[in-house]
Amino acid sequence: MATQLLIIIPCFNEEDSIVSLLNELNQMVVPNTFIITVAVINDCSNDNTSVIAEKFSVVVINLPVNLGIGGAMQTGYKYAWENNFDVAVQMDGDGQHPPAELNKLLQCWHNTQANVVIGSRFLVNQGFQSSLLRRWGISYFHWLNKFFTGIHIYDSTSGFRLFDRKAIELAVQYYPDEYPEPESIVFFAKSGLSIHETPVIMKERQGGKSSIRHFYQLYYIIKVSIAMFFSFIRK
Repeated sequence: MATQLLIIIPCFNEEDSIVSLLNELNQMVVPNTFIITVAVINDCSNDNTSVIAEKFSVVVINLPVNLGIGGAMQTGYKYAWENNFDVAVQMDGDGQHPPAELNKLLQCWHNTQANVVIGSRFLVNQGFQSSLLRRWGISYFHWLNKFFTGIHIYDSTSGFRLFDRKAIELAVQYYPDEYPEPESIVFFAKSGLSIHETPVIMKERQGGKSSIRHFYQLYYIIKVSIAMFFSFIRK
């Protein structure tokens, strides 16, 4: 029986990278047990992201207001749940996540049957490794997640993720809003889901601008730390 796979691409002003990403997805080869659908979640972009995406054979969901990455992803998970997809994969619209690396997440899921699979830059020293300051922040979240959950996730800020049906159902009920990746690990672990990490090779952002820049990095670390704490103590 075929596995229905939804690739969710959250986008905010990604007109510079979305064409290349969607072309690569069209050329991607995955095991024939998977039937792939691509959904572009246009988070109220003010460029041509939506116009470009609609030229491809993909689902385009245009949000009327900017919800941020968490809201955009939860929209995608709601679409996955309501349309009975078995698996959903987040792939950022800025081109950092090469479609060819998707098979590594699928293989890890097949081998482990984990509820959540996270693609990690840091299990092997290959590809784009981010800036020194960001690597320090990611290391900090690794140890904070270890404290809250007891598990080692070395790339807890990675947005290259696979959710099975059980994880999709939980994400529909609750998903962190602004910077969801580290906090969601606490939420899923407390909910009893199994989480695995698998090595992937990532690229540098292919266009657009990151929402986490300069002094916002300190704000990001403080805000996410507080959010992780409240997820930890929440019943």
